[in-house]
Amino acid sequence: MGNCFVKSDKLTAEIVARDGAKVYPTVRLYGSPKSILAAYIRFALLHKSVSLDFIPSDETPTSRIGSDPDGHVTLQVGSEVVSGSREALLRFIDARFPSPAAAGSGGGVEVETTPLMVKLTRLQHKSMMWHVERVVRWAKDLETRGGKKAVDPSVGSPRMEIKKFARSYSELLEVMMEHAQMEETLLFPFFDSADRALTKVAKEDHARDLPLMNGIKEIIKSVGVLASESPDFQEVLYNLSTRLKLLQARCKQHFMEEEVEVLPLMEALELSKEQEESALEQCFDVMQGTHGRLLKFFLEGLTSRDAMKYLDLISMCRNKEKMESMLQMIVK
Repeated sequence: MGNCFVKSDKLTAEIVARDGAKVYPTVRLYGSPKSILAAYIRFALLHKSVSLDFIPSDETPTSRIGSDPDGHVTLQVGSEVVSGSREALLRFIDARFPSPAAAGSGGGVEVETTPLMVKLTRLQHKSMMWHVERVVRWAKDLETRGGKKAVDPSVGSPRMEIKKFARSYSELLEVMMEHAQMEETLLFPFFDSADRALTKVAKEDHARDLPLMNGIKEIIKSVGVLASESPDFQEVLYNLSTRLKLLQARCKQHFMEEEVEVLPLMEALELSKEQEESALEQCFDVMQGTHGRLLKFFLEGLTSRDAMKYLDLISMCRNKEKMESMLQMIVK
């Protein structure tokens, strides 16, 4: 297990079969509430089918292991006690609780030489596309039901569902706006030096889609004030669904064009490590909303493995206070 420290009499916390499903034992995580590593490991465990008990203390069950070589985080699963580096802890978590995989640095099609900003942008595209597809399905379902009974009782009344839909779209719009601002402020100036025509087209796409995105927001407002019995209600729902499908198609095309034609320019620039890390830091500054109160929402649009890859990027932030603040948002 590398530098991971483990002691276990036996695997006393074996997986128990209950109705054919795997039931994992409670995982106890000891660490400081301000520990960056603790926040990272807590997030990794949230994606597993485990019951997590975070014990916010610098005290760890050292009587069982003699000493804590890492000094920050200790995991306890039954009589099995583990502490060590982030990578070692992730390997242990994946070995103990195989699905879904938590380790963000291994596997995947990207290699270590992929520029940080390319990784960041691709992951942001994935999250935004997931959320766009989600609201498209949701709007279609609203149209089919005609504003009647909510499909999920936990959503509440039809009126409450519309409010939740509006909030979800508003959060998505904020993420998309910050992403576009990040590209225009930080990425496109790099690309201009390589191919000004390509970045000009990308900027025009941003400007083209803005009226559509704002128009959808206005349609949602109309849905919120119209009575479901109104003769215009069904037509407004149809318009909402149609506009969102158009947005979905445009986003898919725009992201694909950027990844095929524009992002490779970043690899050709061969920036230094210092330049890459500086640009990454500036991205987090520009996207303060997305990496603050909307970070949970943003990460929801990524698979477990991709979410861990994104946290790997956040953990590279040189401003430790800022990094700690971002990581704490996902475990509150």
